[in-house]
Amino acid sequence: MRSRATYVLATLIGSVALAFALTADGAPAKSKKKPDEHGSDPSASYTASMTTLRQLKMALPGRRPNDPVMSVGEWNEATKIYFERCAGCHGVLRKGATGKALTTDLTRKNGYEYLKNFITFGSPAGMPNWGTSGELTKKQVDVMTRYLLLEPPAPPEWGMAEMKSSWKLLVKPEDRPKSKANDWDIENLMSVTLRDAGKVALIDGATYEIRTVIDTGYAVHISRISASGRYLFVIGRDGLVNMIDLWMKVPQTVASIKIGMEARSVETSKFKGWEDKLVVAGSYWPPQYVIMDGETLEPKKLVSTRGNTYDEQNYHPEPRVASIVASHYRPEFIINVKETGKILLVDYTDLKNLKTVEIEAERFLHDGGFDSTKRYFLVAANARDKVAVVDTKENKLVGLIETGGVKPHPGRGANFEHPVYGPVWATSHLGDDSVSLIGTDPEGNSEYAWKVVDNFPAQGGGSLFLKTHPKSKHLYVDAPLNPDPETSAGVAVFDISKMTGDKDKDPEFKSLPIAKWANIGKGQPRVVQPEFNKYGTEVWFSVWNSKDTESAIVVVDDKTLEVKKVIKDPRLITPTGKFNVANTQGDVY
Repeated sequence: MRSRATYVLATLIGSVALAFALTADGAPAKSKKKPDEHGSDPSASYTASMTTLRQLKMALPGRRPNDPVMSVGEWNEATKIYFERCAGCHGVLRKGATGKALTTDLTRKNGYEYLKNFITFGSPAGMPNWGTSGELTKKQVDVMTRYLLLEPPAPPEWGMAEMKSSWKLLVKPEDRPKSKANDWDIENLMSVTLRDAGKVALIDGATYEIRTVIDTGYAVHISRISASGRYLFVIGRDGLVNMIDLWMKVPQTVASIKIGMEARSVETSKFKGWEDKLVVAGSYWPPQYVIMDGETLEPKKLVSTRGNTYDEQNYHPEPRVASIVASHYRPEFIINVKETGKILLVDYTDLKNLKTVEIEAERFLHDGGFDSTKRYFLVAANARDKVAVVDTKENKLVGLIETGGVKPHPGRGANFEHPVYGPVWATSHLGDDSVSLIGTDPEGNSEYAWKVVDNFPAQGGGSLFLKTHPKSKHLYVDAPLNPDPETSAGVAVFDISKMTGDKDKDPEFKSLPIAKWANIGKGQPRVVQPEFNKYGTEVWFSVWNSKDTESAIVVVDDKTLEVKKVIKDPRLITPTGKFNVANTQGDVY
């Protein structure tokens, strides 16, 4: 292994971060050791919030012997905090995923004080320091400590009746434009998530003008484009799907539906003959996916993902739907089920007699994308440090690859032609500073196919996304969750043409001070998610600050690596994800 400035964040996850402890009788015990302190990470809410469930009033469970005493008010406050801060990683029912399980058989083992310390100080494994960062008061830490000693509440279900009740057809298909009614270059639009505002901004890729801002669900997770390029679909973490017609003079929502209480993914049918016909969305709670009409969002087929884990074959009550993509080789949706470790290839040609291929892969499947041919789908099982590879033409698993890094988090990944290894797909990592390259050409470069051909350091751990473009020679890697302010405020850029594959010499990178270029005076801005314009000539970065401080979008010239434009506007509240219409429509990354 080459030496590298690796963050050992995630190497401790199994043994330290969630070794929460309480005595068997529930009484406070002495803390064995105060956890190591680490930097504040307020951006943990990027992955951890359960934004709708926090509003529910859950019944206080019946008191058992040795249970800590909690008032109804404390219980409601703790439930709200848990769904806001914890459930995204630890699960609604505390069964664990990216974070370890917090069931009472575990939380009662070694002591109240130890648990309280972990909530207060966090750990180097990525558990935020909720107490010392000021996110939670000492009283709230105490309330949360006692809360985790009690059995978790189960939120209500959200079925077809609730979906239909929430469904709104605002503009019928026959009342929409018959042809494009604006002069916008739609293919070069950027759909930008304004996370805490519950909106998306449509920004012109040529003029950098914010063309319009559209109300959506809270904290839009992704934007997806229909196969025709006409419709933009966004899904908030609160489960609200908006269907936006880009042909209108001023694009607006034409249909919406709430598909669950907490959600992440939406996609449209792309196979020839099925363009724009169907939409699918998956939710974290309840664990399920729903297939809808592609013009109206009317729900047609609701499928639960509850079932047995692929490995131990034990029943799991909360297998959440993570990423979803649409196959280019078959009329199928590819649906990743996080907790059970299964990849579902769902044939959407007959919703009445639904046919599904179930592929056993690895648990805690999260995000991923296609290789450059769009035949192979690569998805990260991030808590297991692996990437699964599915052949969408043959409908089978062809690889399960250990990345050599800690917690791969590729976004869609990055495809490029390596000077030595040929076509590769890249992922960065949440838990350390590494970038891993996986060979993706079983015909032309079979000796490298479905193997990690190279692994080298970027500027720091805590990466969420990396990106390149077929017309670019650069690979950009962010690190927004890095505890070091300077690291999280910039990006690493690699020159692909200079990658030699030399095992004794890592590729060099250049650090771009994106937040500094944005000239933001207050807060701790974090740079997240590189995204190219339609032409592959510019790469856009979100400079993501807190809700009450200034944020920005910085545009960099891909050829010169110099700042080209800084977009500032009071409406740019907590910008995070950006999705170019042409690249998203064509799965170009």
